[in-house]
Amino acid sequence: MPNSILLVLGIGAAIVVFVVIIIMINFFQLWLQAMLSKAPVGMLSLIAMRLRRVNASAIVHSRINAVKAGLHISVEELETHYLAGGNVVRVVQALIAASKANIDLSFQQATAIDLAGRDVLDAVQTSVRPKVIDCPDPSNGPNTVAAVAMDGIQLKAKARVTVRTNINRLVGGATEETIIARVGEGIVTTIGSSPTHKKVLENPDMISKNVLDRGLDAGTAFEILSIDIADVDVGENIGAALQVKQAEADKQIAQARAEERRAMARAREAEMQAQVIEMRARVTEAEAEVPKAMAEAFRSGNMGIMDYYRMKNVMADTDMRDSISKIDNKKSQDDDK
Repeated sequence: MPNSILLVLGIGAAIVVFVVIIIMINFFQLWLQAMLSKAPVGMLSLIAMRLRRVNASAIVHSRINAVKAGLHISVEELETHYLAGGNVVRVVQALIAASKANIDLSFQQATAIDLAGRDVLDAVQTSVRPKVIDCPDPSNGPNTVAAVAMDGIQLKAKARVTVRTNINRLVGGATEETIIARVGEGIVTTIGSSPTHKKVLENPDMISKNVLDRGLDAGTAFEILSIDIADVDVGENIGAALQVKQAEADKQIAQARAEERRAMARAREAEMQAQVIEMRARVTEAEAEVPKAMAEAFRSGNMGIMDYYRMKNVMADTDMRDSISKIDNKKSQDDDK
């Protein structure tokens, strides 16, 4: 019986020794690196990281870098940020860069910026070394901002905006797209308020001065250092084009009104022709009454046969005169031709 107990104890001790050896193989190198770098990380902490599925190598190396740079960041802080889904390596690199550049950036600020989805290292680098933004962005549309001066001439401008990151406004601040949109709006406003396009061409820096005075970086994650007008080109004569279109519209309106008057005139003419036909019909009707009246005059004795013949002679004479006058008119027309 004692032999069985000893055997069990021996097996248990062997298992413990084996586990210790495995742990030492897996974590000894990291533990030794931390100790030699004067950034100690306990063996139990390394084992706990493995159980919590934390990348122990990233934590240890980040702590070593932080300690060597003179930063005091605990293992628990790094591990907490890793478990929150943050990029521990980028945060430590950003803190080191900020420390070397004398930028006030705390670990809490850096982790908040990183968890907000911003690249904290790029933000620090941009704060140290400002970057240039093209306005407008050539990858998202036209290469120039088009605006029309008060004299109707279109100008196409392109600006380059130099910005640096404002660390304090990085979380919740607007992005580069807002800067580009505001600068483009300022360019359009400045050109549109200029009396002539020549004034803008003579003094392009008036655009940058007016835009800078508007405080366009308010509420953004950047601080605008300068706005430089890279190019200003003359575009189309928008005013003349609008006048041509207006004249064309006026012409069409005048033509429509003239057509309306012609239609009314044709309708009036048709109405008058109908009235003439009606009057002729009345004359014909009245002429039809003449024979009746003459017959009645014969019956009543108010008209004799000689009176009738004299009337016929007068009518024949009148017809003859009409015929002669028509022949003379025709001859004169032929002579004129």
